[in-house]
Amino acid sequence: MGDLDEIYNNYAEDVFKYLMCLSNDADLSEELTQETFYQAVKSIDRYNGECKMSVWLCQIAKHSFFKYLEKNKKQRRNDVFQEHTLHTTPEAEFIHSEDKIALYRIIHLLEEPYKEVLLLRILGGLSFKEIGEIQLKNENWARVTFYRAKIKLRDRSMMNYDQ
Repeated sequence: MGDLDEIYNNYAEDVFKYLMCLSNDADLSEELTQETFYQAVKSIDRYNGECKMSVWLCQIAKHSFFKYLEKNKKQRRNDVFQEHTLHTTPEAEFIHSEDKIALYRIIHLLEEPYKEVLLLRILGGLSFKEIGEIQLKNENWARVTFYRAKIKLRDRSMMNYDQ
């Protein structure tokens, strides 16, 4: 039991930050962090040590997040819409300016892996090496993918301004 506590203490914050990058929701990230470690305990016999423990856990977290999205896709959209319409204040509108919303829409439209690499780097503050490990690639792949994502982002934002 001591080993499991040590693993949790060493990696829970990293898993939580990763999930925050994916979901941008602290409560959901906390819930999915717990789910990640639950799934990790259930499948610890499949961890063979070929990758770092943090990478393995982030892969489980990613699968937990996507499973959650599939399960709650429609309900989540309704909740977000209702929360936005019920809690809109002038201050909140100022914080969520049109430019910021437009940027997030463009990011949302990027295809994978560009969207995920961009979010992990910008919002998550992860290094290219960490991103490469999470994606089961290398650091150079993460750098190139991030660069290409920025180009796609710039091109799409320019198209929106031209319209």
